[in-house]
Amino acid sequence: MQKQRSLLALIVVLIIAAIVVIVKFPVPLGLDLQGGSQLTIQVKPNEEIKRITERELEAVQTVVENRVNGLGVSEPVIQTVGQDQILVQLPGVNDPEQAERVLGGTAQLDFRRENAESRAFVNNRQQQIQGLLAEQQKLQSAKERDEKAIAANNAQIEAKIKEITELEAKLFERTGLTGKNLKYAQATPTQGSNWSVALEFDAKGGELFAQLTKELAGTGRRLGIFLDDKPISTPVVGQEFEKTGIAGGRAEITGTFDFESANELALQLRGGALPVPVEIVENRTVGATLGRDSIQRSIYAGVGGLSLVLIFMVVYYRLPGLIADLALVIYALLTWATFALLGVTLTLPGIAGFILSIGMAVDANVLIFERTREELRAGKSLYRSVESGFYRAFSSILDSNVTTWIACAALFWLGSGLVKGFALTLALGVAMSMFTAITCSRTFLMLAIAIPSLRKPELYCPSLPASNKAQGAT
Repeated sequence: MQKQRSLLALIVVLIIAAIVVIVKFPVPLGLDLQGGSQLTIQVKPNEEIKRITERELEAVQTVVENRVNGLGVSEPVIQTVGQDQILVQLPGVNDPEQAERVLGGTAQLDFRRENAESRAFVNNRQQQIQGLLAEQQKLQSAKERDEKAIAANNAQIEAKIKEITELEAKLFERTGLTGKNLKYAQATPTQGSNWSVALEFDAKGGELFAQLTKELAGTGRRLGIFLDDKPISTPVVGQEFEKTGIAGGRAEITGTFDFESANELALQLRGGALPVPVEIVENRTVGATLGRDSIQRSIYAGVGGLSLVLIFMVVYYRLPGLIADLALVIYALLTWATFALLGVTLTLPGIAGFILSIGMAVDANVLIFERTREELRAGKSLYRSVESGFYRAFSSILDSNVTTWIACAALFWLGSGLVKGFALTLALGVAMSMFTAITCSRTFLMLAIAIPSLRKPELYCPSLPASNKAQGAT
């Protein structure tokens, strides 16, 4: 009895946790239910690759799939169109422009060293800018403001800043350390509300980075981090790294990043560089592929079918049927919470898989209750009959679930898009149904037969012969 109470406490905790998860983490819906963004990517040849073949198209498609997964989008539709285009449909994406930046960016990363001449040039221009700023302050604080002089001074400041910016790339030398040596990139929080991008290099990249930072440490020369030949960060390496450099193969890109920009950069770097140039030729928002009427009819059909199943279980199996219905409600809560935690995007086929898995859960209870009735008709006590029912039905339940998992694995491995969604939701649902049928139903039944008023065999087997009722109640 103590074991049943412990299991009951565990079930209550799981129910509360599931409700919290469902409230805080709503399950996203697929493109067929809520719409999203649709982008058409044009793959272009370059000097190295004169003609786009199926091989180049597949390579671009692989990179796009990696970046889509990084965006946190589940159940995307990514397919080739013609000989040089890729169609990408992203369910639930409300910012198509962000998706365009991530999917269309080349993200060619390389690390460069600033040479001594450029350092002198930059210092000279910065001193000139400081002088112009001081002159600007004097002009603005003068009693008689000379607006023409202020405007001319502003123009000189802007010209000096523009000169530094335009020549920035020429002031740095390539070192051979590029994004090809990058193993990992992740947005990480820093002090305040700022964010940075943490990098990890492979063995060769770690050695090159340590050597590069050793050369620059304490010299005042900057380490240039360039993305697509544009500087995104130019940090100065501290003197403390003069002997060994920054070893360990790890680095951090800092700057004026917020979470969105840092995460976007990390996704581009982590997703890899596109093998050929691409261009987004179409970017539009699409509505749900299924009409509202179709969705409502599908929901009504699912709810109606489940309601009939719940009613049948109570009418035919009496008290065990009521317990099975309670277990099914718990099953639905736990499964939905699992979907939310795993980030499963529900499409209409996915919902069908979820409802079908509820049918599998009912099937397990039917096997258990029929076995229990057989034991009661054989003259065993109520307790022994319930125990034997679960024990004898377990092998059948396990076999049926394993065969379903095998089918789900085949669908998930060989299928794509909506078929994968159906397979995943069905597999998760079957796993959860086995837990609720074996654990929840058994716990509730054992607690029920411990209550004297519920220890009546006719509540478990209405057609039990009168001669067996007295024996079954003991």
